[in-house]
Amino acid sequence: MFKEEIIKSFAQLGHVLKYVCNLEPDEAVPYPLEDELIARFQICVNSQRLKNGWFTEENVWRAIRNHAVNLSDDKLNQWQASYGLSKSSKSILVVMAGNIPLVGFHDFVSVLMSGNKILCKQSSEDASLLPLIAEILIKINPNFKERIFFVNGPARDFDAVIATGSNNTIEQFRTYFRNLPCLFRKNRTSLAVLKGIETDEDIQRLGNDIFNYFGLGCRNVSHIMIPNNFNLNLFFKNIVSFSDIINHHKYANNYDYHRAIFLLNKIDFLDNNFVLINKNEDLISPIAVLNYHYYSSMKDIEDYIQTHRKSIQVIVGKDYLDFGKAQCPNWEDYADDMDTMDFLLNL
Repeated sequence: MFKEEIIKSFAQLGHVLKYVCNLEPDEAVPYPLEDELIARFQICVNSQRLKNGWFTEENVWRAIRNHAVNLSDDKLNQWQASYGLSKSSKSILVVMAGNIPLVGFHDFVSVLMSGNKILCKQSSEDASLLPLIAEILIKINPNFKERIFFVNGPARDFDAVIATGSNNTIEQFRTYFRNLPCLFRKNRTSLAVLKGIETDEDIQRLGNDIFNYFGLGCRNVSHIMIPNNFNLNLFFKNIVSFSDIINHHKYANNYDYHRAIFLLNKIDFLDNNFVLINKNEDLISPIAVLNYHYYSSMKDIEDYIQTHRKSIQVIVGKDYLDFGKAQCPNWEDYADDMDTMDFLLNL
């Protein structure tokens, strides 16, 4: 397939996903949608929470909407402007994480966009939605049928590996796949830098960066840096709208557990009944806990970022990525700053 054909097919997939998300009218969809397919899509979204308690309907739709918006002719062409196609089609094993819905979708698109074949090794936590989206893509362009495969058992006959996992898992992968070209991504998290001049709206948008997907994504903010004179009441006041998160049983269990640990260990913390604010310079914080520390100068910020550079996925703030945009990456925003397309095209 030519690059133009691949881009057109994914843009058409974008129209379909926008339609099922109620973002686009029926007449914008490039071919008549089967009622049965749409019904299956809705059932799949609704049933995700039965297989993974973290995958609420709201969060699954959020992930689909984010990907649908990115699947446009303009965004895809802009992304692919500097890339070509693989000289010979390779089979790429993609080992996908399952921390947030459709977390492996960028790799899925990248492998196919590069002209290669994909073997999807999905997490059992997120195994239903991508095969259905792949089915829609194949209906749009049957040529993808020979390029998309889902692996349930041991994978065989592949030329390279892309994998995302915990630091321990990745070390095992390095040993197991030591004779193959590999792109591995480890655990990361995200940081917010506040200057004390943020508006109420800025902090409200920061709440999305912290609480969307219950904080389970590598692009979720788990630590905030604040100036010495910062009024934390401003922060608490503007995240109240996220208080319903405590009604989710798995999140509430984490909140109760870590609150008990803090109390037992006599650790000082701030509490607004749905998130624990812990003065701690650790970049990574547990679910339902947000770490923070004060800084005195720009050098403090630069030093902290430099120290934790390999563990930071995104930085949000006035001088960084806009508040509220952490979980809305563009195609060019590669995880761990590793250019997936470059890896695929230079095998």
